[in-house]
Amino acid sequence: MRNHISVSVVLGLHLALSGVGTVQAQSKPRARELGVPFAGETGPLNAITDVAGVAVAHVTLVEGDGPLRVGQGPIRTGVTAILPRGKTFSPVFAAWYSLNGNGEMTGTTWVEESGFLEGPVMITNTHSVGVVRDAVIEWMRDEDLNGPLAPGIWWGLPVVAETYDGGLNDINGFHVQKEHAFQALNGAASGPVQEGGVGGGTGMVCNQFKGGIGTASRRVGPYTVGVLVQCNYGGREGLTIAGVPVGREITDLMPEYHSNNQGENGSIIVVVATDAPLLPHQLKRLARRVPLGIGRLGGLGTNGSGDIFIAFSTANPDAWSRKETVRLKMMPNDAMSSLFKATAEATEESIVNAMVAAETMIGINGNKVHALPHGRLQELLRKYNRLDAQQ
Repeated sequence: MRNHISVSVVLGLHLALSGVGTVQAQSKPRARELGVPFAGETGPLNAITDVAGVAVAHVTLVEGDGPLRVGQGPIRTGVTAILPRGKTFSPVFAAWYSLNGNGEMTGTTWVEESGFLEGPVMITNTHSVGVVRDAVIEWMRDEDLNGPLAPGIWWGLPVVAETYDGGLNDINGFHVQKEHAFQALNGAASGPVQEGGVGGGTGMVCNQFKGGIGTASRRVGPYTVGVLVQCNYGGREGLTIAGVPVGREITDLMPEYHSNNQGENGSIIVVVATDAPLLPHQLKRLARRVPLGIGRLGGLGTNGSGDIFIAFSTANPDAWSRKETVRLKMMPNDAMSSLFKATAEATEESIVNAMVAAETMIGINGNKVHALPHGRLQELLRKYNRLDAQQ
């Protein structure tokens, strides 16, 4: 079976690679355009790529319909790449945090120990973590994007995270291949980030609506905090948007599973980027504020959920060295509260953006997950006097 493969780079373009290549601009509304009120000042793109140098790309795999045939499909999956300083070997200070650890993010032991993220962050489905990890090592080798101990001697511990898409995707068919990871890594660029059911988020479900990839940013004085999420967690009842009990109001449009019902279990991966001069222990503090944004929407970090977060700083560009002692800049801890607030706000908005952008999807065995209905969301915001008057 031939996959329909698309690479969606962050310039808002969608490039189909099967058959004749076509390009079309993304025209989906975002949460703010629907009148969802959010606090805080965004960057110009309201995306993780507002942090200068950060590059993103998605490879989306969608193929087939009907009954599940393991190894053939239907396929609803993909991979997302986030490069902190673009296509270069330039490690960044980083830290990670897990709210609930029923999930995976490889490479975090070395991030914790060293304080550095030495390559990209990749996100895919649960059973594709291994092949994507191996692909990153091969890519770093072939592109000479590594820091050798001696000529030809180096090692890599890539950061690859996952959420489970087996409700819609033939997850045991292993359809994500090395070349898909290569395409995402080579296609990563700055600019607007496509959201919804794309890349690693293709087959994901959030609050029992269609989920996927979302992003947002906040300006904090001279600095920017950007967030990207792959959301695949949460039940309907607790879903709250801008203080409105959306989950209690929209009780229909529940997932229609004929097999592989994941219920309220699931996961969320969150990547936080900033250009503020933070050291690893401070980035750990930032990552620990991500759950505040998830909690505003009703997320609880349930037993079956993998809620795993990584934060990095693009400041101190010459910090990594094998031999030299370096001078660093560090924000004082007393100035960090505004960054905590920005992280929580951008996480909250990223998740809503993912649900707003996602479209209804039918996957394996006719399993169907509905999109969050825009019109009904606006009606509820109006009912509770929360609709942004400017929209």
